[in-house]
Amino acid sequence: MPDADDAGQWFAGRLPQGWFDAVTVTVDREEVLVVGRLAGLDPDAPPAEVEGRAGRFRAETREQRIEIAQEAQARYGRAVSWGVQVGERVELFTHLAVPVMTRLRQPERSVLDTLVDSGVARSRSDALAWCVRLVGDHAEEWLAELRAAMTSVDRLRAQGPQL
Repeated sequence: MPDADDAGQWFAGRLPQGWFDAVTVTVDREEVLVVGRLAGLDPDAPPAEVEGRAGRFRAETREQRIEIAQEAQARYGRAVSWGVQVGERVELFTHLAVPVMTRLRQPERSVLDTLVDSGVARSRSDALAWCVRLVGDHAEEWLAELRAAMTSVDRLRAQGPQL
């Protein structure tokens, strides 16, 4: 898989001026997610205005975004997805839903089944996704520290002897 450490800089140099006030690029094994804060829109704008502006941006930039995504996909070997941010609200236009295989024992399955039976989730798959989002929301600081530690380990490995 091609290295994507420079994806943030690549998109910063490739995106047209005026699209976004700021851009966040997140990369994992399957996808590059580009989320931009819409330029010139009040973060406290009413939800209908945000929805309208996001829809207009999506429609007006579609062909350019496809072109940029094709270049990035060739460069990074991953799908490219797009979204916009206004204030704390993020609206993703396109993004992957990747299946993940897991094996759960009865106590863990019971948690998922309770979420399904109570109507919190439609299926075990939805319940598991809900649990992962909940952990992510409540453990972001810890996860950020863990990611930083992993980056340090990767850097140290690269500096070590080559076999």
